[in-house]
Amino acid sequence: MRAVGLDVGMKTIGVAVSDELGIAAHPEVVVARRGTAIDVVAVVALVRAREAAAVVVGLPYELSGAIGPRAKRVRVFTDALRAALPPGVELHEQDERFTTALAERVLLEGDVSRARRKEVIDKQAAAVILQGWLDARRPRLT
Repeated sequence: MRAVGLDVGMKTIGVAVSDELGIAAHPEVVVARRGTAIDVVAVVALVRAREAAAVVVGLPYELSGAIGPRAKRVRVFTDALRAALPPGVELHEQDERFTTALAERVLLEGDVSRARRKEVIDKQAAAVILQGWLDARRPRLT
């Protein structure tokens, strides 16, 4: 099952896509925010083009775990997206605390230049969000 991961920010939406087996997340693209309705249309087009069965949206909880102003803004987007997704496509929320920091660390370890990191950080954060969701779904061998 292919899934699309989203890191929804104020100015951009980072997008990642899993492989068909749902094992690995890959950074895909960064979409400039233009308003909720336009953004939803763009994301639905990506979901359809990738034939995704699930969309995973990072929810920026507060450090305490509370839903703060940023998470409320993302929920406005997820509510609109949920209503527009094709039938059968599930929407999941994933805790995204620390994902940008982790994405930054991955890019630093990959010796990515500062200018290039700025270009790709949002889609790398989306990949971290999606990979966390994929890993949590994977059956554990004990």
